[in-house]
Amino acid sequence: MNTTVEEGLQLIASMKHLLNEVNGVETVIFPPFLSLVPIKEALNGTSIKLGAQNMHYQLHGAVTGEIGPSMLSEVCDFVIIGHSERRQLLREDDSMINKKIKSAQSVGLRPILCVGESLHERQSGHAKKVIKAQLESGLKDIIRPDGIAIAYEPIWAIGSGEAADPALVSEIMGTVIFEWLQRIYGQNDASQISLLYGGSVSPNNINRFIKQKHIHGALVGGASLKKDQFVDIVKIAGELHDD
Repeated sequence: MNTTVEEGLQLIASMKHLLNEVNGVETVIFPPFLSLVPIKEALNGTSIKLGAQNMHYQLHGAVTGEIGPSMLSEVCDFVIIGHSERRQLLREDDSMINKKIKSAQSVGLRPILCVGESLHERQSGHAKKVIKAQLESGLKDIIRPDGIAIAYEPIWAIGSGEAADPALVSEIMGTVIFEWLQRIYGQNDASQISLLYGGSVSPNNINRFIKQKHIHGALVGGASLKKDQFVDIVKIAGELHDD
């Protein structure tokens, strides 16, 4: 819930040409709903893609105040589903998240499913159990994971300025997330699913995450609101891909 429409356009104008020069990475911007259409127009002619921060699971209908997937599919390529703030603050449960993913796929949107544990769940030794449960419920009855990405965002690292240890993140993504995806969808399909890390990502730590075997990218939070930081993150990721 950051930036007015004008502020969002100014931010995009300040960095879109720099971002468009970076090869080897897929860059997606997730502005607030009000800014989606004008920012889509501002991104014309670039390789930068657009995504929404959320959506309702019904395609259309009498759900006042919500945005449906059919509306978004005319504007966006991606949509974030199950972000920890929506799980915590708005009480979205795994059943609702599952419905959203199915609806997103039905209109051609590429869902980014967010999973992650709280500090209490980690300290009590339940992190892996929590993440597996979120995967099992969130992807229930989804036969093919076409277009889906998984973002691991440990809740205790989001907005804290202290990112999780890259080795710990890679272990979760490899021994929990990827192994689960491989068991459900098979080696080939599981290998096509992008695994992203989210939680206090910065230019100072992005290289340590991207170098890990099971981390393919990042879901960037606060740093995405700062032109120089976000551009540097994308550039560093592109350089590591080229290596």
